[in-house]
Amino acid sequence: MLSDRFGRSIDYLRVSVTDRCDLRCTYCMPRDFKGYEDPPDWLSFAEIERVVAAFARLGTSRVRLTGGEPLTRRNLPQLATRLSSLPGVRDLSLSTNGTRLARHAEALRAAGISRVNVSLDTLDRNCMASITGRDCLPLVLQGLQAAKAAGLAPIKINMVAMRGVNDAEIDAMAEFCIAQQFMLRLIEVMPMGETGQNTAYLNLGPVQRRLADKFNLQPQALELGGGPARYWATADGHASIGYITPLSQHFCATCNRVRLSVDGSLYLCLGQERQYPLRPLLRAGASDAQLEQAIREAIELKPQEHDFGRQPEKIVRFMSQTGG
Repeated sequence: MLSDRFGRSIDYLRVSVTDRCDLRCTYCMPRDFKGYEDPPDWLSFAEIERVVAAFARLGTSRVRLTGGEPLTRRNLPQLATRLSSLPGVRDLSLSTNGTRLARHAEALRAAGISRVNVSLDTLDRNCMASITGRDCLPLVLQGLQAAKAAGLAPIKINMVAMRGVNDAEIDAMAEFCIAQQFMLRLIEVMPMGETGQNTAYLNLGPVQRRLADKFNLQPQALELGGGPARYWATADGHASIGYITPLSQHFCATCNRVRLSVDGSLYLCLGQERQYPLRPLLRAGASDAQLEQAIREAIELKPQEHDFGRQPEKIVRFMSQTGG
């Protein structure tokens, strides 16, 4: 098993297939942002497959496709088919904003995507347009129903909780997800780039206690997907609410993941700028053994914890540039 110098097993790779998105969420990307990677610098599907295969040989079994918005990358189901068939990959999932999910859900399921996370910060159409820069709530809701019909499960709803923006809607979102049997995941804003740093932070501790009382939720020990969320479940076990709290209760001691950006840079931590470039190796004809050795060297650079608390201004790249 691939492990870092602090003894953490790295069994989860998040793969950004594009840094482009059809939305401009206020905490993620500036509305006028144009600093995208040039397509020739994107990893090709064959290059992505090589990296994922190398990680899988080293014991990393979970892979998530992210962006930007991954469904803006042409022929994404073809990549999913290639990755899902790799030896050692036992869990292939997708993070999406949902705007294109209705037209792709069945193809994704057939390609080996087992489950999806959908970003949905509000059920209010005007608020959604304000956050994302686009009137897209009906498209996302259609995408959710298409994902359910295609058999993608579980479907997780990612709601970034923002003080003074959508915090008054958290209870309504919880009721919606419980009724639809979606898993709600409430996420604290991460101070990445000026967008994240300028978004009003909301501590989720009091929210967790309020929802536990309101919906009679109990702590859930069950591991759900390898991510950092701590889950609380309804008494009948039919619904769960998870909390991702990088600031109020960070989870660095159990961090099991790294991120591959669209240009082939391996980011070892969201809250650090250090990276390890794999694209030059891939394009110089590195052998599988050389690629595996590079991955081991990169994992040795993984820090013990992020800098969000001590130096929030340090992380200048936007979330969309790192990959979900």
